[in-house]
Amino acid sequence: MTILVTGAAGNVGRYVVDYLVQAGQRVRALTRDPENTNFPEGVEVVYGDLTVPASLGPALNGVTSMHLITFTSEGYGPLQTGREIVKLAKEAGVQKTTVLWSGTNGPVEQAVEDSGLEWTFLQPTPEFMSNALLWAESIRSEGVVREPFGDSLDAMIHPADVGSVAATALTTSGHAGKIYTLTGPEVLTISGKVRTISAAIGRHIDFVELTEEQARERMRKKGADEETIDFVIGWHANPPKSAYTVVPTVEQVTGHPARTFARWVSEHVQHFNNP
Repeated sequence: MTILVTGAAGNVGRYVVDYLVQAGQRVRALTRDPENTNFPEGVEVVYGDLTVPASLGPALNGVTSMHLITFTSEGYGPLQTGREIVKLAKEAGVQKTTVLWSGTNGPVEQAVEDSGLEWTFLQPTPEFMSNALLWAESIRSEGVVREPFGDSLDAMIHPADVGSVAATALTTSGHAGKIYTLTGPEVLTISGKVRTISAAIGRHIDFVELTEEQARERMRKKGADEETIDFVIGWHANPPKSAYTVVPTVEQVTGHPARTFARWVSEHVQHFNNP
């Protein structure tokens, strides 16, 4: 069987591809830029744009299972083409799908639930460990991280763990109709994450706690609208309990414990050190 991975070049998608290849599966990676990819040997790379369902015909040909994202490639909002995508998938013979889920039922989620496909929803904690790469430049150039709400808690997750759960659900039985909440193995604060990076690079990093208004102004300068700013600031100021409640789902599904932030940092330490 062939498994199609949408968002294959993304934060989670590349790990889905890697784990499926390790499991000996035939993998087709969907991307809008096939010429600029670096996938494992044997992966079939195809062009496709989820916002233009008509572009997906060749990508879906012969596919029996798929990993589906629910947001635009730029991450600006939910895909509005869920009905068309799912209809094409069913017509192509797709039987099973995993869905990378934000926790809100949008057009893709609703279409999948109504489709009769065998589905598994994956809901990772909103904070990926890879988000720490946003600090890389200021750490390299100034030795500083600037963020509001230094004591804000979250159980951030390694993207590889999400990819591992997706690959397991796509290749083994017992996952149909399940909604898997996914977290890392520990609860961290922003200042705690900074200390972890500092220990890994062997260099002190200053943590400067921004005021709420300073954080809002920084987002405005980056082009964020007020609605988005209100949501992001509100979430970090008062995160929901689910964001900092560790659950054992990764280990229960895959058989291996969720990766720590210290491990993620050790894998990406080169980004925080000057050349």
